Amino acid sequence: MADTLELVIITGMSGAGKTVAVQSFEDLGYYCVDNMPPSLLPTFWQLIKETGKITKIALVIDLRSRDFFQELQNIINTMDNTQFITTRVLFLEASDDALVSRYKETRRNHPLATEGRLLEGIQKERELLKDLRNQAQIVVDTSNISPRQLREMITERFASEDYTTFHIEVISFGFKYGAPIDADIVMDVRFLPNPHYIAELREQTGLDQAVYDYVMQQPETQTFYEKFMDLIEFCLPHYKKEGKSSVTIAIGCTGGKHRSIALAERIGKRLKDDQYIVNISHRDQYKKKEIVNRS
Repeated sequence: MADTLELVIITGMSGAGKTVAVQSFEDLGYYCVDNMPPSLLPTFWQLIKETGKITKIALVIDLRSRDFFQELQNIINTMDNTQFITTRVLFLEASDDALVSRYKETRRNHPLATEGRLLEGIQKERELLKDLRNQAQIVVDTSNISPRQLREMITERFASEDYTTFHIEVISFGFKYGAPIDADIVMDVRFLPNPHYIAELREQTGLDQAVYDYVMQQPETQTFYEKFMDLIEFCLPHYKKEGKSSVTIAIGCTGGKHRSIALAERIGKRLKDDQYIVNISHRDQYKKKEIVNRS
């Protein structure tokens, strides 16, 4: 078990960005729990400590926890006095104007304004949270920042030195089984010579050296590969800059067995050499063409 467990409590004004914040912590590898009742914190933390497998946790605690104000601060103080836990409170706030605008855009009701004006609910919540805000280690005003900027701020403050949030998925697939719906970039390589029509290569895949060599030795393949990689290596830093945590690149041929696999392997290895975190997978490698009985 690690000597110290890290707990981040995400709290603050309703509508100030707690959902974006917890998603950011998930991307950073934190175990995240939304709407944890404060009274359950000690029991929950004891279970985590006993497992020894989770060392970073982010909890969202807000007005949905009705005992929030009475119990939270006492529990934080108690937990801070143990040798196993480092506790930080991240408090998110925003101006009245910004919060009113956000609530009107989403058409949601403020939890403290069920029987009154929206602004009255916001002001009541701000008064209730005043002491907690003053004691929080980190206070972020989200009035004039975008969700992407909030993610960047959280990453800068909480990411460990050896952790990166940005990774790449390279997938091969066959168009006859449908393109992946979650792909960011889809490339059709059915224009390349097809090993399927060579008897000794037909039952092999792009993972076999003979098929890989056949695909890569084609002049069209080399030209395509260089042009495609030039585009990808241009795009990826900009995807990262815009706040994307991952990019999925899908390479498709007819059956997802030969050309797409060979190129996905080569593209994935090139990106690994570029120091990206890359996962390579082959969706349709083992699929067989369905035989339809038309009699």
